[in-house]
Amino acid sequence: MSNSAIPSSTIRMEGVSVAEFSWEVRSPLDRALVAGRHGAHGDAGVSLTEIRNFDLVQVMARRGKTSEMAKVAKARFGVTAPVTPQTAPTADATLIWSGPDQFFVLSKGGKHTMVALGQAFASCASLSDQSHARVLISISGAKARTMLAKLSSIDLHPAVLGVGAAAATSMDHTSVTLWRGGDRGEQAVFNLLVFATFAESLWHTMLDSAAEYGVTIGHSGELT
Repeated sequence: MSNSAIPSSTIRMEGVSVAEFSWEVRSPLDRALVAGRHGAHGDAGVSLTEIRNFDLVQVMARRGKTSEMAKVAKARFGVTAPVTPQTAPTADATLIWSGPDQFFVLSKGGKHTMVALGQAFASCASLSDQSHARVLISISGAKARTMLAKLSSIDLHPAVLGVGAAAATSMDHTSVTLWRGGDRGEQAVFNLLVFATFAESLWHTMLDSAAEYGVTIGHSGELT
């Protein structure tokens, strides 16, 4: 989700066209995402769902404060923050490894916003609000792994990227954070965070890669 100024109309001032802006919140995929069925006919092999209206805060340990940050995270969330490429789900958030001595806090409902976490981590970590800087996409379906394998060099085999595993990697020359969520029935679910400025380009690339399998497109306000 991106909080950006969207030109709503154009007015003329002294012979010059001036865009009139409104501060309406729109997704960076607002133009590109066309809900429905696309690609090959028959049962869709891939489902692409943009997740909207989430809170995302990056927590980065200050020098020499890694242990203290870990203690604060455990007290705050009741789980150990990931120190390897993994995720740590809680009752109302998911902690996602994003690099050495740092992790994302993904949540909804305003409980774990930048302001809410600021006091808890004030003495040991630097925080960065990424809620409007990243786009979150959920990828599932019988052909989800096959489609992603076209775009990523990492090993997506379930024995390597099991449930809860994460990776900071690239897809189509675009940096992403990828992790495997809980399975949906017998099908794997993958979640992907990408910078908002690259989201539309990567979205079209994924659509092209999924077209031969059939793809269902949509958006949701629920985290997967």
